[in-house]
Amino acid sequence: MQNVISLALPFFGLILLGFGAGKIKNLPEAGLSWMNFFVIYLALPALFFRLLSETPIEELANASYITATTFTTYIVFAISFCIGVVATRGNIGESTILGIAGAYSNIGYMGPGLTLAVLGEQATVPTALILAFDNALMFILAPLMMALAGTEEESILGTLKKIVVRIFTHPFIVATIAGVFAAALEVKPPQAIDTLLRYLSNAAAPCALFAMGVSIALRPIGRIPLELPLVLGVKLLLHPILIFLLLTWLGGFDPNWIATAVLMSCLPPATNVFVIAQQYGTYVQRASSFVLIGTALSIVTVTGFIWALTSGFLPTGG
Repeated sequence: MQNVISLALPFFGLILLGFGAGKIKNLPEAGLSWMNFFVIYLALPALFFRLLSETPIEELANASYITATTFTTYIVFAISFCIGVVATRGNIGESTILGIAGAYSNIGYMGPGLTLAVLGEQATVPTALILAFDNALMFILAPLMMALAGTEEESILGTLKKIVVRIFTHPFIVATIAGVFAAALEVKPPQAIDTLLRYLSNAAAPCALFAMGVSIALRPIGRIPLELPLVLGVKLLLHPILIFLLLTWLGGFDPNWIATAVLMSCLPPATNVFVIAQQYGTYVQRASSFVLIGTALSIVTVTGFIWALTSGFLPTGG
């Protein structure tokens, strides 16, 4: 248990430090924009590019792993969406936000820091694959479902164009694609560029976790909806359990890849849940409560899954 605490404490400690700073210091939220830009457009893409470019290409072309993890994310979206349909009496827009809250893990800010801390660099490839394809799935589902709900005012062609642009211009996905091409062509950057990428990579996890803590502190908690416990139960417990069962049932996956999928899926709802709700003017105040409360509860649940994986309670075949 001491090993589990030593893994979890620095991880959540950075989030708590950011949260405390956000609550204590009355600084404008606009100041956080540059930190978020650094994390999303520079530090995390550099981390993924550097590590993926050094990975044998055959490890990256794992279609069964991508299909299994992305399909599971879609399943928990559908479950959470159905909970939303019942809770909101058929409101498609609000149900979509609930579906995203139940399926969209905080894989950008929390994912790399957690998986690399617990499993080391062997978690890099599955982390990048899940991050790229889960983000792509949400970029597809959100505008399509909102168009169905009538809150998306663009034409179908305009919506499809927006989806394609968002997928292929997102820095995480661009960095992943660039890393895969570099691995396939065995391209090695010059020493100076490699050193720069290493500096950026080393800053990725601590900056991302601290910025996330500040961001949560500045969000209003809003009204706590009755459906919150069910949807957070899907996100924090059902999602990782389903992905563990599916991957172990299919078999043939590296134990570290299974453990990475479990850790990525047990993370709390992404801060993007609030951003998407704001974008469409739907379920905004309540969406912030999912992020804040989900992150607080995840201190217990994520630590529990770290223990389950490192103690062998959830055997991954290794």
